[in-house]
Amino acid sequence: MYNSRIAGMGAYVPENIVTNDDLSKIMDTNDAWIQERTGIEERRHIKEGDGNSTAIMGVKAAKIALERANMTAQDIDMIVFATLSPDFYFPGCGVQVQEMLDMRTVPALDVRNQCSGFIYALSTADQFIKTGMYKNVLVIGSENHSGGLDMTTRGRNVSVIFGDGAGAAVLTREEDNAKGILSTHLHSEGKHALELALKGPSTMEWVPELIEKNPQEDIPYYPYMNGQFVFKNAVVRFSEVIIEGLEKNKLKPEDIDMLIPHQANLRISQFVQKQFGLNDDQVYNNIQKYGNTTAASIPIALTEAWENGKIKDGDTVVLAAFGSGFTWASAIIKW
Repeated sequence: MYNSRIAGMGAYVPENIVTNDDLSKIMDTNDAWIQERTGIEERRHIKEGDGNSTAIMGVKAAKIALERANMTAQDIDMIVFATLSPDFYFPGCGVQVQEMLDMRTVPALDVRNQCSGFIYALSTADQFIKTGMYKNVLVIGSENHSGGLDMTTRGRNVSVIFGDGAGAAVLTREEDNAKGILSTHLHSEGKHALELALKGPSTMEWVPELIEKNPQEDIPYYPYMNGQFVFKNAVVRFSEVIIEGLEKNKLKPEDIDMLIPHQANLRISQFVQKQFGLNDDQVYNNIQKYGNTTAASIPIALTEAWENGKIKDGDTVVLAAFGSGFTWASAIIKW
C-alpha cells in the first residue's frame, strides 16, 4: 500500500471585501457584535459580473496547486470536488473542472459533506492512491455562499458568518509510508441533520430571484442554524476526532506542529486549542479575513499556513472539521 502526500496547494478568494461595517449598513448589526460572537472581521463575496462561480473559483485554485506541484492538468488521474453550493443541481462541479482544465476523460467525483467536505474529499483521494488505482488526484473545496444568504436583520445570525472562496490540493503517490497522509477519520450523525441545513435552491438562480418569483413568509431557501446546539456538538466532536487520529498514529497533543481546524467560528477554534494545550504558533486561523468558507476553509487555511512558512518538512499537521449533517472528520499528515 502506498501513502499519498500533498504535492501542491492553491487558494483563491474573490477581490470583493465585505467588512462588518459594510454589513451594518444593510442589517441591524455592528462590528463588535460580530467579532465577539464569531471572531470575523471581514469576508469575501462574489460580485456580480466578476466572472466567478463555485467551479470557476475551484479551477483558479487548482491552477495554482498544479503549478506548485510541478504538474499539468494532463498529469491528473482523478478529480474530487467538495462543495455545498454547486453551480447546478447536476451535473456536479467536478466535470466542469475537467472541461475547464482541458483534461483527459478522468473520473470526476463530487462530495457533499459541507464543512467536513474537504477532509472527506481528501480521504477519498487518499484511498484511491493507497490502493494504487490512481497516482495523482486533484482535490478541490469551493463555495459560493453570498448569493444565497438572507442579507437582512432577520438572517444576521447566519449571514454574517459565511464567505466565498476556493482551495485545492494535488495529492500524489508516496512510497515512504512514514510520510504524507498517515490516516483519516470520518463520522456522521444524521439525527441532527436539520439543526444546520438549507432546503432550497442552487447557486445559478439564487435566493433573491426565487423569492421575487415565489414570495412567502416561511422561507426554506435560506440556511438555518441552531447556533448554540451546533457549537456544543462541535467542540465535543472536534476533540474526539483529533484524539482518534492521534491515538491511531501513537501521537500526543504535544506532537502537533500545526492544527488547521475548519474555520467555523473563532471561538470554537480557541476552545479546541485550549483543550489540547496548544500555543498560538500551533494553530492556524484565518476566519478573521474570510469568514466561514465551508468546504474551502481548510484548504485556504492550509495553503496560507504553508505560504507563511508555518508548515515545514517533517511537521505533524492535523486537519479537523465539523459541520452540517452532522459530519465530522480529521486527517493526520506527516509533511
